[in-house]
Amino acid sequence: MNDEAATTVPAMVAAVHRRAVAPGDIVQRSLATIAHLEPKVRAWAYVAPQASLIEAAAHTELDAPLSGIPIGIKDVIDVAAMPTGYGANLAKPRLAEFDSACVGMLRRAGAIPIGKTVTAEFAYKHPGPTRNPHDPTRTPGGSSSGSAAAVAAGMVPVSIGTQTGGSMIRPAAFCGVIGFKPSYGAVPRDGMKICCESLDVIGWYGRSVADVAAIAEVLLPQSTAVRARERLPRVAVLTEIPGLALDADAGTVVQQAADTLTQQGAMCSMAPMSTEMIRLAEVHRTIMQYEFARSLAPVIRAQPSVLSEVLLACVRDGFATPDSSYLAMKSLQHSLRHSWSKLTGDADFIIAPSAVGEAPLGLSETGSSAFNVAWSALGWPCMHIPTGLSRHGLPLGIQVIADWQRDFDLLTWGRWIESRLPSAQRACALST
Repeated sequence: MNDEAATTVPAMVAAVHRRAVAPGDIVQRSLATIAHLEPKVRAWAYVAPQASLIEAAAHTELDAPLSGIPIGIKDVIDVAAMPTGYGANLAKPRLAEFDSACVGMLRRAGAIPIGKTVTAEFAYKHPGPTRNPHDPTRTPGGSSSGSAAAVAAGMVPVSIGTQTGGSMIRPAAFCGVIGFKPSYGAVPRDGMKICCESLDVIGWYGRSVADVAAIAEVLLPQSTAVRARERLPRVAVLTEIPGLALDADAGTVVQQAADTLTQQGAMCSMAPMSTEMIRLAEVHRTIMQYEFARSLAPVIRAQPSVLSEVLLACVRDGFATPDSSYLAMKSLQHSLRHSWSKLTGDADFIIAPSAVGEAPLGLSETGSSAFNVAWSALGWPCMHIPTGLSRHGLPLGIQVIADWQRDFDLLTWGRWIESRLPSAQRACALST
C-alpha cells in the first residue's frame, strides 16, 4: 500500500485547507481506483458521471470540515439524482429527488458523494455481487458489503453503511477496515429505507479511527461528545457465547488484545454477561422479524416475484410473531439498554470478537452475526478495529463496545487502543 493510499481523512482535509491539493484531484484519484479495481471487487451499484463529480468538487467550500472527501453511500440511503435500488431486482429503481438527511449533512461539510455501494437485498441476508478485496472467493460480509469493500480496496477513504444486526461490524471485520456503528438514534435516518424501526442505525467505515472520528464530528450531535477521562481504562472482555463455537484464531486475537492492553496498564476482567447474550439474541430476532415484515409488506404486495426466498421467509416469520411477544421483547430491550453497570461491571468499554472467525469461503451467504446482534438490540455504539490476521492471512480484529450515547468516549478509547496495538494499522493495509 503506497503512502498516498494510506493518507487519513484529517490529513487529506488539511491538504485541501492549505491549498496543497484540490478536491477535484482527490475525486479523480478515487475514480481512477474504482475504474481499476471495480471489475474485481464489484463494490458499486452506481457511480455518478465523472463530469458531475468534478463539477461538484469545483464548487466545494475549501475550508469545510470534510472538504473534497469522496464518500460512498449504501444503496438503501437516498442521494439526490442517483437511483436507490435497495440491492433488489426491482422493475424500476427509484431516482432520488433529495439527499437523505445524513448525506445532506456530509455534503454541507464538504464531502462529495460519488456513488451508491452494493447492499444485500433490502439490507437483509440475500447478498449482492461484491467480493472480498483480500480474497475474491470469500464473502465481504453483509449487508453493507459494498461500503466496507470500497474502503478496504482504497476506492474511497470513507463510506456510509447501516446496521440492523451485524451489517456494519461484520463487513469491517471480514474486509479489514475500521467500522463504526453509533448509538441507536444518534444519526437522523430521514431518506433511508428503514426496515426495522427499533434497530436500524446508520454507520460508517474508514481505514483509521481518525477517519471515522472525522465523520462523527459531522454526523453525531455534539451533546453526545462526553470525552473519556484521561486515565487508564477498565475493560470488560467477552470471549464466548454459550453454545457458539468461536474460531481459534478469532479467540486468539481478542485474548492477545486483552493481554497487550493489560500490559499497557488497562484493568481487564471477564464480562459477566454471557447469559444475557442469549436473551439479547432472542430480543433481536423477535423485534427484527416483526418490524421487517411490516416494513417489507408493501414491497411484497407490489413486486413479489423479484424478491428472494430468504427475504420472503423472514417476512412470513415476522407476521407469525404474536404482538404480545414483540411487546415483551421491546420492554426487555429498553430495560437492558440502561443496564450498563450491571452487565459490564462498570467497565469503560467491552472488547469482544467482531465475528466468529475469518471471512468464510463462498459468496452465497454473508456470515454469522452472533457476536453483533446483542449490541444492535441494546443500541450501544460499537467499533471494529483490525488487529491481526488469521492463519490464512485474512483480517481479524476486535469489537469495542461502549454504553449508549457514549459515542465520543468510544472513539477516544478507540484511538488509545489503536495506538497501543501496533498491528491495528498494519491490519488495515491491503495490497491491490
